[in-house]
Amino acid sequence: MPKATVDRIEEDVAVLVLDGRQLTRALDTLPPGVREGDVVDLETGTVDAEATEALRAGVRTARERAMRGKKPPPGGNFDL
Repeated sequence: MPKATVDRIEEDVAVLVLDGRQLTRALDTLPPGVREGDVVDLETGTVDAEATEALRAGVRTARERAMRGKKPPPGGNFDL
């Protein structure tokens, strides 16, 4: 069963990512209250809460891993 992630919502259109491809759907064809980052089951037209939470947990873990060991930016003035 195909599942897509809501990448972003632009006015009345949702941009979904499915298998690395972007597609758009009218927002009113998706479940009420759908948000960016939700995983939507396109067959049933429902938000897959378990898959959404797993995706969010993975993003949190990746963000935490990326932040470890980061040095603070250098102080002072500099030109670009």
